[in-house]
Amino acid sequence: MNESDNQSPSAAERDRIFSERKQRVEDFNFGKETTAVFDDMLNRSVPFYGEIQRMTAELAVDFAASGTSMYDLGCSTCNTFLQVAPLLPPDVRLRFVGLDSSEQMLDRARAKLKDSGFKHEYELRVSDLNQGIELTNASVVFMTLTLQFIRPMHREVLLESIYKGMNERGALIIVEKVLGENSTFNRLFIKHYYEYKKRNGYSELEIAQKREALENVLIPYHHTENLQLLRKVGFQQIDTFFKWYNFCGIVAIK
Repeated sequence: MNESDNQSPSAAERDRIFSERKQRVEDFNFGKETTAVFDDMLNRSVPFYGEIQRMTAELAVDFAASGTSMYDLGCSTCNTFLQVAPLLPPDVRLRFVGLDSSEQMLDRARAKLKDSGFKHEYELRVSDLNQGIELTNASVVFMTLTLQFIRPMHREVLLESIYKGMNERGALIIVEKVLGENSTFNRLFIKHYYEYKKRNGYSELEIAQKREALENVLIPYHHTENLQLLRKVGFQQIDTFFKWYNFCGIVAIK
């Protein structure tokens, strides 16, 4: 029996997707190959990912109201739900709803929730957020590294739908990759981000090929643009709870 035989079905493999030179780099997607390594990819590609998960879970518990729903839009493998559940007071009853465009991600999420003994009511379903969304009775909505993958022409409509479906005093928690506010900062932030990825074992080739794969898929806004968009759809109480070079976390209260 080898090492992989001892792993649970939800265990992540090492991210080596871009380690070999490709003749043609296809657009990045969240299919089977990405799903298999996604948790490793997050831990090695997103600065302070564990701390971001802890912070978003803490904030979510501050706003989670018993008898309501908590949504994770772009839930991938449900790391966020697994962070939130242990922090909830025993008298709080929530319905967890995870939406993702990838059935493979949801399959991995189901395996992880099962392996962890997740006790709360939950629903995971395939959804293309570019096509819109309908939320009901939501006290907390997560968008962790999700809005950046929504086509720009659909972002305002999506956020309007989220705002409409949230309860009063509910919280929208967003984590995004962003552009620097000017070209100098943008260049420096990207440089230091790539240095971070190298420290985590990614080669120059892997960084370059993934950058090419994401070019037409991940379209970041400036941090100030995201704040303006949130205000435009109705959020007035907004703050930044995390910032590391070109990554930031935002919390907005309805």
